[in-house]
Amino acid sequence: MRQEGDEAPQFALPDLDGHSHTLAEGLHRGHLLLAFFKISCPTCQFTFPFIQRLYEKLSGTKLTIWGISQNDREDTKEFCKEFEISFPVLIDDPEYVASNAYGLSNVPSLFLIDPNGRIVSAEKGFSKKQLESFDAQFKAGSREQSLPFFSPSEIIPATKPG
Repeated sequence: MRQEGDEAPQFALPDLDGHSHTLAEGLHRGHLLLAFFKISCPTCQFTFPFIQRLYEKLSGTKLTIWGISQNDREDTKEFCKEFEISFPVLIDDPEYVASNAYGLSNVPSLFLIDPNGRIVSAEKGFSKKQLESFDAQFKAGSREQSLPFFSPSEIIPATKPG
């Protein structure tokens, strides 16, 4: 798996409507968070609503969030509908070009890429601390600066393997 400090591999993948997107396009506003997933993965199903929360909280900041599905377009559309995912999702099925380029062995896998195309964070599975870190790092430009990412009433494990 690609690690912090590595150059992020280039890719061009279609979104749910068939429009192609590239790494360079994702970096045009600043940092890019790539969230690789498979719809049948229980940890992905657990994690993606929190990535949606991050997307909503950090709307308008210099962070772009893209999901990258290892499933076909129709199954991915159903996943997004079921889990109320509204951030852009790209399709890496059936050849897994991006997944292979990033060296995935598990999903979910999250990669935070800086505007220069360097990976600044690489995480496998669910990490509460990592999501809080992303929130803290980018909330300076958000509408909800004072709210914690997880509410005190939520019982969330520190980690969950993918």
